[in-house]
Amino acid sequence: MNHHNRRACSIDICLDDQILTLRDERGVAIACYPVSTALNGAGERDGSGCTPRGEHYIRAMIGAGLPPDTVFRARRPTGEIYSAELAAAHPTRDWILSRILWLCGLELGKNRGAGVDTFRRFIYIHGTPDTEPMGLALSHGCIRMRNADVIELFGYAHAGMPVTIR
Repeated sequence: MNHHNRRACSIDICLDDQILTLRDERGVAIACYPVSTALNGAGERDGSGCTPRGEHYIRAMIGAGLPPDTVFRARRPTGEIYSAELAAAHPTRDWILSRILWLCGLELGKNRGAGVDTFRRFIYIHGTPDTEPMGLALSHGCIRMRNADVIELFGYAHAGMPVTIR
């Protein structure tokens, strides 16, 4: 899917459909990707384990140029590459792989500020093991994607890009 001749302007995430849509300046879909959002559903409160709704933007992009399946902890590459062996050795780890798009809320009192801050909750769009199902809400609040998809999305995205979660 090479759509680089069309300028990507925004990201729309539909929690009901578990789909992330990349849109151009006219709002036309350039690409759609299956995602996995929070098992606990939609919500903005700290500690809720929910995916926050509303208007956001990409505050930071992490992982440019790193190999697919690069493992991150606390937003830093660990030097590990995800594998079945690594997964077996760390059965409870919430894997964050390949790329991180760190989101920041734009709506004070809803997804920004005390008790509801998307950025301080470390809500990302990120890669996940390919063994994890897409289209099912299973995350701890983040938006999980297939590694190939999040790498492709990363190529279109830019810091400051609007992200709507509904």
